[in-house]
Amino acid sequence: MWKDLFEGIQFIFEELLFIPFELFRETQLWNWWIANGINFTFAIIGFIAFLYWLKQLKSFDDNGEEDKDQSAHSFL
Repeated sequence: MWKDLFEGIQFIFEELLFIPFELFRETQLWNWWIANGINFTFAIIGFIAFLYWLKQLKSFDDNGEEDKDQSAHSFL
């Protein structure tokens, strides 16, 4: 009973959840750009989020809402 349970979990993780990664691995053999498109997408999303974060920091700094006191945080 336990052996069947663990073999079922193994099947789910090795055969079903890795299907997208297997497709990327096979795609890389004929087109590197398509295989790495997901990496480029995540990099672009991260860069846009970083720019938004910097814009928000600048707006708080311009409004004078940023507490720049050395004891602003309890861990300092």
